[in-house]
Amino acid sequence: MIYLWIAFGSALGGVARYACQGWAARLISDTFPWGTLIVNIVGCTFIGLFATLTGSDGRLLVGSPIRQFVMVGICGGYTTFSSFSLETLNLARDGQWTRVAANVLGSVALCLLGVWLGHIAASALNER
Repeated sequence: MIYLWIAFGSALGGVARYACQGWAARLISDTFPWGTLIVNIVGCTFIGLFATLTGSDGRLLVGSPIRQFVMVGICGGYTTFSSFSLETLNLARDGQWTRVAANVLGSVALCLLGVWLGHIAASALNER
């Protein structure tokens, strides 16, 4: 049964990713994969926050099925490292090396920062 919930969460995350990427392309630009970068940063920040808030020392006690639904399903469907990889490859194939570097460094560094900030925020909430 949990697999069905994870699949449902993945579908929800995928729809949210599609909406965010479309929004970014319309409002910012579609010459750089801003939507993918934004989705990855937001998704990584959220998974850091949720994982810490619902962990064994967390403020929110939820069961393993809910954690899997959110972290594997929703976050897995929402974040887009497969899209990131394909878009980066396409930039490289077009010889846009500055954009390749910006996308790789931005995604890795800012997503790690997002997970850390989510963890810090949840740790502060857990101490209340």
